[in-house]
Amino acid sequence: MKKLHFSHLDVQGKARMVDVSPKPVQSRRAVAEARLRCAPATIRQLRKEALPKGDALAVARIAGIQAAKRTAEFIPLCHPLPLNQVKVDFKVGKNSITITTEAATDARTGVEMEALTAASVAALALYDMLKSVDKKMVIEHIRLLSKTKK
Repeated sequence: MKKLHFSHLDVQGKARMVDVSPKPVQSRRAVAEARLRCAPATIRQLRKEALPKGDALAVARIAGIQAAKRTAEFIPLCHPLPLNQVKVDFKVGKNSITITTEAATDARTGVEMEALTAASVAALALYDMLKSVDKKMVIEHIRLLSKTKK
């Protein structure tokens, strides 16, 4: 019977951070998204900039950027990465806000967890900013859209 190999477990089966030192430094980029489903009335207030807590999109953008920079603090086995760029953008629909994030680095390991963390935390920040006007919001479809390396 073939023995399984798990990259994040040592020979005793204990969790470990993978040694990436043999890998080359490469330019890496990842794009992720999340969606906040909310009431059309909430979207109207957002568009009119009439929310009780202020500029929800600006707060969510900063929250997403900060979260990407701190990903290794939240995800135990992630390597801390020097980020070259983090983008957080929003598409406001009739009953939802789609958050798209992009993270870039020159490193030995991928940057997808940073993009996913940015999308997740930006969605949480939006939820926090809008919860006083919408009690039925749902955060959904957090996913990686792409990752590349050169």
